[in-house]
Amino acid sequence: MSAKSDSPVEDFRHALAATLRAMGHVDEFELSYTADKPSSSANSARVPQPPRAMPAREIAECRGWADTFALKQRYHNAAAHMAAQPAAGAARDVFNAIELARYEAIGANAMPGTSANLDAMVSARTRIDPIARARDADEVPLSTAVGLIVRERLTGAPVPEQAALGVSLVRDWIEDQAGEHLDDLPALLNDQKAFARLTRSILRDLELEGAEEDDDTESTEPDDDQNDDPDDSDGDEDEEDDDNAAGQDSALDTRSEDSDGEPQEGDQDAEMDFDDLADAEMGDEADEGMQPFRPNMPWTDLPKTFDYGAFTAEYDEILGAEELCDPEELTRLRSYLDQQLTSLQGVVAKLANKLQRKLLAQQNRAWDFDQEEGMLDAARLARIITNPTSSLSYKVERDTDFRDTVVTLLIDNSGSMRGRPISIAAICADILARTLERCGVKTEILGFTTRAWKGGSSREKWLQEGRPAQPGRLNDLRHIVYKPADAPWRRARKNLGLMMREGLLKENIDGEALLWAHSRIASRPEERRILMVISDGAPVDDSTLSVNSGNYLETHLRQVIDWVETKSPVELIAIGIGHDVTRYYKRAVTIMDAEQLGGTMVEQLAQLFEDEGPGQKRAA
Repeated sequence: MSAKSDSPVEDFRHALAATLRAMGHVDEFELSYTADKPSSSANSARVPQPPRAMPAREIAECRGWADTFALKQRYHNAAAHMAAQPAAGAARDVFNAIELARYEAIGANAMPGTSANLDAMVSARTRIDPIARARDADEVPLSTAVGLIVRERLTGAPVPEQAALGVSLVRDWIEDQAGEHLDDLPALLNDQKAFARLTRSILRDLELEGAEEDDDTESTEPDDDQNDDPDDSDGDEDEEDDDNAAGQDSALDTRSEDSDGEPQEGDQDAEMDFDDLADAEMGDEADEGMQPFRPNMPWTDLPKTFDYGAFTAEYDEILGAEELCDPEELTRLRSYLDQQLTSLQGVVAKLANKLQRKLLAQQNRAWDFDQEEGMLDAARLARIITNPTSSLSYKVERDTDFRDTVVTLLIDNSGSMRGRPISIAAICADILARTLERCGVKTEILGFTTRAWKGGSSREKWLQEGRPAQPGRLNDLRHIVYKPADAPWRRARKNLGLMMREGLLKENIDGEALLWAHSRIASRPEERRILMVISDGAPVDDSTLSVNSGNYLETHLRQVIDWVETKSPVELIAIGIGHDVTRYYKRAVTIMDAEQLGGTMVEQLAQLFEDEGPGQKRAA
């Protein structure tokens, strides 16, 4: 038997990873640790970093996150879920929260240790949810409340103390509206498809879906009959951790045929979309540091006609980074950004230097020879010596595309970018701006978010005016200029540290942000204009989507993209971080890890500079 490590934390990590694989019935699964939001994907997960002192509460929370990811691997079928879920908005958030409660309840009911871990994790999750501060029914995020009530019915676990008041404000209404269908949920716990159909009935009970939106999921779900035939199998699982091993050998074998940890082929987007499922229970009303759900909706969800507008624009703002933060804090934030990504800077700098050499090589080769005037061509002076009758030869430097070019980087500053993605985006933008400046290419760096969660002043005005129907965009925009195109890099360097400021990143309304960035670059005098968008999800603003159609913002974004790509001389490219932007943009790249962002940005710009400019491709 091998000796234990000298580090208790290391021993705990190994045990936790082994337990996750055993519970999830997966042979290969990568478990890592983070100080940011816990998350999972098809074959990896990130859980909170355990403290060195290993206090009991934090350890239980860490185990709870690992347990919920293992249960998701084993009991949740992403393809069936995506086929059954409603359009984006409050209905989808509630649907996701109920499904989360379902597969967590399977593990909690089977294993007392897992039940205790999940209790600790749910308590931690609700502590940072708006429901913990709700003092009025209108302030309660419905998805959180419904998810906790469903969890209570499925497991018997009480609502966490910090959420008890918020749930009590809406419990009577929820149970009066949907009590009968809520009572039927426990009987369908192990049948995901039937459970989803009943969940859609609950959404209609709560008036989140119209009666005319009949549940057609049976015809759209995959043909394979997942979740209908639980196994009664092995019962000899590895007991890697005492608190999770109890009862694991038999009760956990009631699982879906297609839900044992392997994503459905051809459904990577569905699995990627559902990575934020655990956040749905946090509420449809995010708070500082919260991560809004980022849906990807297919073209089939779009209405035939569309009209976009804003209820009011009087509270919108366009600010320089220095206006949002004093110089001392900007300096501190910039230092923090540099410390976060010391290792990445070297990698991206090498890639940027390759781009610079490529551009400078183009510049050095771009000459027209044997001209009547210009710069004397010293390489051809030998002809005069051998033949004195030869005339002097001159050369003229040719105008290259990149020397009369401006590049705009438009960075998504939404809450889901919080942590490493926004840090990497900031440092990559910084290094690229410096590199392009050396090559004579002007660079502008912009960001977009909202001033507030849940609508801000725009929503308050809407409420005061009697809640007019179909108000359009219902939040206060905040567009940030980190670096103007004409400003030198050294003056704007500190501004990028603002992205590290706590509370800056909120929601995102991409369509209007893209129009704003396009209007700025379109007015530039440069002949070639390149607009690069960096985002990790579709547009989301809970306030707007709660009073308009669920695809209101996304439809507008698609219309804006189509107009820019077909009518404008601006060259538009996009990079999606864990989000399939190829469904929106003609020229786009999707990366699954933010660590790939620097190389992808450099590669895309290098390809553009090697291509012909827009003048040769199409008329402006």
